[in-house]
Amino acid sequence: MVAQKKGATARVSEDPEELARHPLQAILLADSFTTKFRPITLERPKVLLPLANIPMIDYTLAWLESAGVEEVFVFCCAHSKQVIDYLESSDWSSQPNFLVTTIESHNSISAGDALRLIYERHVIHGDFVLISGDTVSNMSLTQALQEHKERRKKDANAIMTMVVKQSKPSPITQQSRLGTDELFMAINPDTKQLLCYEDKAEYSKGFISLDKTLIADNPSTVLHNDKQDCYIDICSEEVLSLFTDNFDYQHLRRHFVKGLLVDDIMGYKIFTHEIHSSYAARIDNFRSYDTISKDIIQRWTYPFVPDVLCGNSAIRVERRGTYRASEITLSRSAQIGPFIVIGQGTEIGNDTKISHSVIGEGCTIGSNVTIEGSYIWNNVTIEDGCELRHAIVCDGVTMKSGAVLEPGVVLSFKVVVGQQFVVPAYSMVSLLQQPTQQDSDEELEYADSSSGNVELPSAKLNGDITSDLSETRHGPTSELGTGGVGYIWSIFEGGHDEEWRHSVAPIPTDKLAKIMLDKDEDEELLTQDGNVLSPSGELKSDSDANDSEDGDNEGSRDDYVSFEKEVEATFLRAVHENVKVDHVILEVNALRLSYNMASVDCAGAIFYSMMKLAVESPHSSSSELHRNAADVITTWQNLLKSFLHDIDEEIEVILKFEEICLESAKEFSPLFAQILHLLYDKDILEEDAILRWADEKEGADESDKVFVQRAEKFLQWLREAEEEED
Repeated sequence: MVAQKKGATARVSEDPEELARHPLQAILLADSFTTKFRPITLERPKVLLPLANIPMIDYTLAWLESAGVEEVFVFCCAHSKQVIDYLESSDWSSQPNFLVTTIESHNSISAGDALRLIYERHVIHGDFVLISGDTVSNMSLTQALQEHKERRKKDANAIMTMVVKQSKPSPITQQSRLGTDELFMAINPDTKQLLCYEDKAEYSKGFISLDKTLIADNPSTVLHNDKQDCYIDICSEEVLSLFTDNFDYQHLRRHFVKGLLVDDIMGYKIFTHEIHSSYAARIDNFRSYDTISKDIIQRWTYPFVPDVLCGNSAIRVERRGTYRASEITLSRSAQIGPFIVIGQGTEIGNDTKISHSVIGEGCTIGSNVTIEGSYIWNNVTIEDGCELRHAIVCDGVTMKSGAVLEPGVVLSFKVVVGQQFVVPAYSMVSLLQQPTQQDSDEELEYADSSSGNVELPSAKLNGDITSDLSETRHGPTSELGTGGVGYIWSIFEGGHDEEWRHSVAPIPTDKLAKIMLDKDEDEELLTQDGNVLSPSGELKSDSDANDSEDGDNEGSRDDYVSFEKEVEATFLRAVHENVKVDHVILEVNALRLSYNMASVDCAGAIFYSMMKLAVESPHSSSSELHRNAADVITTWQNLLKSFLHDIDEEIEVILKFEEICLESAKEFSPLFAQILHLLYDKDILEEDAILRWADEKEGADESDKVFVQRAEKFLQWLREAEEEED
C-alpha cells in the first residue's frame, strides 16, 4: 500500500523520454519552521519531529506519492545533514516511479531564496505542487490539477491555485483551531479567483479595507473569514521566474501572494480550490501540532494514520482510539484512557494514568504517574509520582520522582527535571542557552541562521552544563530542582500572548474571559449615538436595524441553523479533546454574541448536539442507546444547566427533544419518557417545567400530544408527588 512506504532520497532522472512526458513534480520545503518551535528546532529540523511517533515529512511524502506526484525536490537549509541522512536511510530512496532529490543550500533563509535557487537548477518542467514538509493531507489532487490546467488553457496569467477549506475561527480569540490568526479572503464566487488575502487584520478597527477598483472589476465578490489556507499550491513555471525577477519576494503569502494581488501591470491571477470532505492542514505552531496529532489519532487523515504508515504488524489500533506497538510492557493496574499512542519498547508502571497522549518508543514510565494531553517522544524516563498535563517532552528527557509539568511546558532534548520540581506553565526548557535576541518571523521563515547551523554557544549535550555558560546567557536561568539540568528560557517582551495562544494547552479560562470583556468594550466603541455599524460599513439607526430584522425571518432561521452547527462543532471538539466545561461555556457564549442569539438558543443547540452524539455512538439496541444518552447527559449536564435560567427555557428544551424525536433522531421516540425522567433526576429539568409543558398541550391536537401520552406514567408520578407535598 502506498501509505506504508516511509521516505528517502534519489537522483533526478535524466532520461529524455521521461522528461518529455513531464511527470508531475513537487517542491517540498523542508525548512518551513519559524521561531515558534524554538527551542526544539535549534537542535532538530521541524520536519523530522514526531507526529504520532512518525516524522512529519513522512506524512507529506506519503501523500504526494498517493496523489500521483512522481518527482519531489526536497529543499534543505538549516539542519540539512539531518534531513538528508534521514531520507537516504529510509525507504523513499528505492521507491519505483517516485523520485526524491534533496537540494541543499546554506545561504537561503526564506522561501523566496529557496525557489530562486531551484529555478537556477532548471529542474522543474511544467506545473508543480508547492508544499512544506509539515503538511498533512489526504486530498486527491486530480480535480484541482484539472481545474488549474483548464484555466491555464484559457488564460495564461492564471499561474497559481491555492487549496483552501472551511474552518471558522473562534469568535473569542479570532484564531483557528490550528492556532493561526483569523484569515480574510475575498474570492469571486463564480470564477474562484482570489482577490484579497489578509492574515494580519486590525481587529480594533472593526472592518477590513478593500480597494474600490477590486469591487468595480468584480461585482460578484464574497469576503470570507471562514477559510483555512492549507498551504498546498499548484503552480506554473512562471511562479519560479517571478521570484527570480523580484528579489523582494521572500515570504510566500505576505510578499508573493499579496504582491501579485495588488500588481495591476502584469495581470497575473491566483485562484482557489476548496476541499470539503478531505483533510489538509499545516503544522505552524505548537497548537496546530496538538490539533493535527489529535486528528491523526481520530483517523480524520486516513489512510495516513499510525497503523497504516507503520504497518499493522508494528502497531495495532484498538477500541477508543488506542494505538499500541506490538512490544510494550504495561502494568495491569495502569489505566490507559482513550486516544492514546504507545510506541515500541515502552514500559508503563503500576497505577499510572494516561489519557489523550502520545508516548514514543523506548520510554520508561514509573508508577503513580499522571499523563494527560501530552506528547512524550522517544527514550524518555519519567520516574514515580510525576504529573504532566498538556506538555511536550523531547527525546532523552529525564523527569525525576515527583516532578510536575504545568500546562504548556516544552522540555527540549535531554533536559533533566529534578525531584519534586514544578516547571511553571508555558516554560520553554533547553540545554542550550537562550539566544540573546529574538528573531522575527516576519523576516526569518525558513531557517534558524544563514549558515544552517545554530549560532549559539552550545551547552554540552551530555548534561554537563559548565558555569561559564551561565555568565553569557540571556537573563537569569531558573534551576530545575535537585539534580536538574537545563535552562528555563525567559519570555521576550510582547511574547506573553503567544505563549498561551500557540501552546498545546487549552487556553486558560481567565484569558478567554478577559478577551470577551475587551471585545465587549470594542463593540461599545463601534456603536455611535444610538447607531449601529452594519456589515457593509453603513451606519443604520437601531429602528432601521430592527425593521430589517423583522422583515427577514427566513434569514433568522438560516442564522439559527448556522449557529446550531457551530455549537455542535464546538461541543464535539470539547468531547474529543477533553476541553473543560468552563471553556466550552465561554466558546458558546461567544457564538451567542456573534449570532445575536438568546441563552435558550444555546441550550437547545447544546441539547441537540448531546443527543446527536448519543445516537451516532455505536449501539445495537434501545437499551444501549439509552445508556449512550445517559453517559452524555451525565458528563455534560453542567454545560446544559449553565444556559437554563428559568422554567420557560427548560420547557423549550423539552420541545426541542420532541422535535428531535420526530425529525432528526426518531430512534429516541420510544425512549422519550425514560430520558425525560433522566433529565429530571439530573436536576436539569424541574418538576414545574415538565408539568407546565404537559398542561400547555391539553388543548392541542392529538398529534401534538404523542409524547405527553408516552410520558403519562411519569407525569402522573410527578403530580402525585406534588399533591403529597401540598
